[in-house]
Amino acid sequence: MKILSIDTTTKFFCLGLYLDGRICEYNLETGRKLSGLLAIHIQRALKAEGLNVSDIDYFACGLGPGSFTGMRMGLATIKGLSLIGDKPVVGVSTLDILAFGAGAQKQLIVPALDAKRNLIYCAAYSSSKGELKRKGNYALLNLEEFASRFKQPILVLGDALGIYKDAMRARMKNVSFLDKDYWFPKAGNLIELALEKIKNKELSSAFTVNPIYLYSKECQIKKR
Repeated sequence: MKILSIDTTTKFFCLGLYLDGRICEYNLETGRKLSGLLAIHIQRALKAEGLNVSDIDYFACGLGPGSFTGMRMGLATIKGLSLIGDKPVVGVSTLDILAFGAGAQKQLIVPALDAKRNLIYCAAYSSSKGELKRKGNYALLNLEEFASRFKQPILVLGDALGIYKDAMRARMKNVSFLDKDYWFPKAGNLIELALEKIKNKELSSAFTVNPIYLYSKECQIKKR
């Protein structure tokens, strides 16, 4: 089985290949240069392994929430690639990818991403016996809402800590943080979650997969 995976929802471009049990991953900080690097690096990764797009069995993609432009760009690319060979798409939330990267933890795991406009994308997860379970819905919260939502011990990770870490510490009890190595998605973690979804037959197609937008009104094209 062969899987190509990408996540373009943060400032890091994550590209991974699963090749019959072997995982190759590439994580690159692109900033605003993603559009010029996306197709090139996918082509290079496939060529390095002697593969064509038609050799891939599944295409996995981070669905957000995250950068509006990045989400659209990454998902459009994956849809196009899946259409070439009529192959399934595996969509995975970016918050799920981050939470998985935290590993087994006794506390509630809370990935938190900067959503701009003084808001935070977040969700809560429990980790037990190697299984990650999301508790509740994905959320878009301001700092005060975030601080009041979690009363039990929590472990926070994600790029929102670059802005709100000190404020969270001042407002919350029993909160701890992971360092910057855990603030962004990793392609290997996306592949691990994609494998689980494939096993459970949680598959989509280029026509059914959708990004996770929490800024619903901001994602509509307004007519003049």
